[in-house]
Amino acid sequence: MAKKQTIVLSGVLVFAAVATVGGWVASTRIQSPAEMAARAAPPVASPILVPVEKRVLSSNVVTRGTARFGLPQPISIVPSALKKDAGLIATLPLPNTQFREGDVMLTASGRPLFILQGKLPAYRDLVPGISGDDVRQLQQGLKRLGYHPGPIDGIYTHQTSIAVAKWYKSKGREPFGSTPDQLASVSTLELAWTDAKKSELTAVAAAAAAVPAVETARASAERNNKAAAAELAAKMADQRRFTVNPITGTPLGVETARATADEKNKAAAAELEARIAERALIALDPRQPATARKAADAKLEVARAVLRSSQLEGKMAVQAAERDDKLAAEQFKLAEAAVKSVRLEGEMAVRSAVDALKIAEFDAKIARDRTNRLAADLAKAERKLGVQVPVDEIVFIPELPVRVKEVTARVGDPAKGTVLSVTDNKLAIDASLPFDAAPLVKPGMPVAIDEQALGVKAKGVVERVADTPGTFGADGYHIYFEVRVIETSTPQMEGISVRLTIPVKSTGGAVTVVPISALSLASDGKSRVQVKNKGTLEYLVVQPGLSADGYVEVTPVDRTLEPGRLVVVGYENPEKRTPP
Repeated sequence: MAKKQTIVLSGVLVFAAVATVGGWVASTRIQSPAEMAARAAPPVASPILVPVEKRVLSSNVVTRGTARFGLPQPISIVPSALKKDAGLIATLPLPNTQFREGDVMLTASGRPLFILQGKLPAYRDLVPGISGDDVRQLQQGLKRLGYHPGPIDGIYTHQTSIAVAKWYKSKGREPFGSTPDQLASVSTLELAWTDAKKSELTAVAAAAAAVPAVETARASAERNNKAAAAELAAKMADQRRFTVNPITGTPLGVETARATADEKNKAAAAELEARIAERALIALDPRQPATARKAADAKLEVARAVLRSSQLEGKMAVQAAERDDKLAAEQFKLAEAAVKSVRLEGEMAVRSAVDALKIAEFDAKIARDRTNRLAADLAKAERKLGVQVPVDEIVFIPELPVRVKEVTARVGDPAKGTVLSVTDNKLAIDASLPFDAAPLVKPGMPVAIDEQALGVKAKGVVERVADTPGTFGADGYHIYFEVRVIETSTPQMEGISVRLTIPVKSTGGAVTVVPISALSLASDGKSRVQVKNKGTLEYLVVQPGLSADGYVEVTPVDRTLEPGRLVVVGYENPEKRTPP
């Protein structure tokens, strides 16, 4: 009985439940006219509002690249002129070995190879007395290592030599001192300088002795010139006696001799005529005795003899006068020639003495120059004596520290040429750009680096951009560029492919922005946004600027637009809602 009652009660409950559900279904299907009109009307639009923001907008170039450490730099050993042969490599570093400034990279025949920071590669032995930018790099490195090389002036001084010695000894290495060849060179130069100094003193003495010789030659020439001039004056006085008569053209001396001869001849002729007349008178006078006639004849003969003698003497006197005239003329010419000859001989003697002086002075100058040159060479050679740095014991690297990438030499090889390569500890990223994006990317631009899957996030800067496509591993349709990592939380990035985001255009600072969908055009062509103001919507005219990442920079034309105000970006359609 009880069982039947339970069955009846269950049936009643089921029927009641079915009736209730049927009533609800019927109520949803039955609509009043008002409800049907409301459903047939257009849906009320619901605006989608978002706040105005202040942010930095930038237009980006996005690409990918692979991280690496710096480009490999070869470590090459230059043979040293201070050593006869290259040493044999005794020790080599392992790959990934880290080196800091002043470390020993390897050894060869017991000698170290040091590493210092410097842009100029090592190319010569660094020895006392030389100067240059490589010496300045050495001094700068020694100073950074805590030694005191003296003024950083690029001159290898004694202080620099002392600092190098301390550096070597601090690494347990023996400093490289003077070589036997350098010591022998100093000894040879000392002997050569001594001989040159002796030659110089001899030449100086000869030059000093040549000075009075010049004065002696000048005095002798002057004395001889005066004597010749006096002789010429005497001969000129003699010649004056034979001055030519301008009327007759005969020398006066000759005319005088002729006149004297004529006068004597005339006197003798007169005397002869007188004697002839006297004899005639005696001869005509018969009274005169014979003795008178003889005496008259004798006087006549004497007169005749006197006349002949006078004529002969006159002729001889004229001839003598003519000879004297010619002799005086010739002697005058000889005296003139003697004056010229003496003057020329004096000039030649003086010139020879002056030339001898010049030669002696030139010889002295050559000897002095040779002495000075040898003294300079000796001083230079002496300055090179001391602690020095052979070129095969030092390498300069632009940036330190570095890590060994690859070792190409082997123990036992000669220590010359490329022995290994290193990279710096700074991460870089190799990437490429398509032609259209390459002109937008410039060295110095910031780069955002990330790879979400690996948790990589870093910052970098564009280091360089290639000039032509197809270089540094890029294909012919892309331009290579390099990014230098300046900040990272993931130092183990080598070999990882990462995304690179480069802002190529930016607002430079935070500006007022809205979503691009909030911007619309009015009928007059002006840009505007619809903002919510005290429960209502109104349009605000704006001036758009840079757009990026779905946002656009806006500047209100005649009103303000503060961050946080709501702008319409669209409308929701109630018909598309999910029913409650």
